[in-house]
Amino acid sequence: MPSDAIRAALVKRLRISSGITDDDVKEIEALPIVVRQFPAETPVVRDGERATDCCLIADGFCVRSKTIASGKRQILSIHIPGEIPDLMSLFLHVMDHELSTLTPSTLGFISHETLQKLHRRSPGIAEMFWRDTLIDAAMFREWIVNVGQRPAPARLAHVMVELRERLKLIGRAEGNSFDMPLTQEQIGEALGITAVHANRVIRQLRQEGVVELQRGRVTVLDERKLLELADFDGRYLHQSPML
Repeated sequence: MPSDAIRAALVKRLRISSGITDDDVKEIEALPIVVRQFPAETPVVRDGERATDCCLIADGFCVRSKTIASGKRQILSIHIPGEIPDLMSLFLHVMDHELSTLTPSTLGFISHETLQKLHRRSPGIAEMFWRDTLIDAAMFREWIVNVGQRPAPARLAHVMVELRERLKLIGRAEGNSFDMPLTQEQIGEALGITAVHANRVIRQLRQEGVVELQRGRVTVLDERKLLELADFDGRYLHQSPML
């Protein structure tokens, strides 16, 4: 995938979520980007490392996670094309968690020095990236509530609805199905439950006619049941410049 396509993915997302001027588009189109391919389940930046670049997802799925001393991992967020999941490394110089790929992914790397110069040169773009960081924080808050307060079936339903809404924004959710390429173990890590429990929850949602999850793809069987179970309020995604 050429670097122009990667820049276009970022511009498309910013047009929808933040609004962007023609001058801002020209600045982004001029960014030097190094394109790299990553296999599935590969660290991009490890916990404790000092990053020198931020990465833009052009294709594929990534996750941020934290692993404790016992080896147990908590998935903190799922990231999709058009997102810059390690933007905080621009100012927080040592990573306090890991960013890794879920699927084979195409990532574009922009140096911190380049982004810092862009922020100083273009306050409008700096504001958009600041808004992006605030939306990221809003999503973290919702994930905390999801893991801490909802029963496991509702947790999974909520993650599914959130991911679908974000994929719709970039034209990657088709009809009643969409990609969610997590294994049962990874679903457990995202929901704070064991892989065995995750298997039971997936089976329960299928038996109750809510959703079918097969080979990394979700098919919604009953939209009303899914939304009712998820208790989803999408305001925290701030998918419009006016929200």
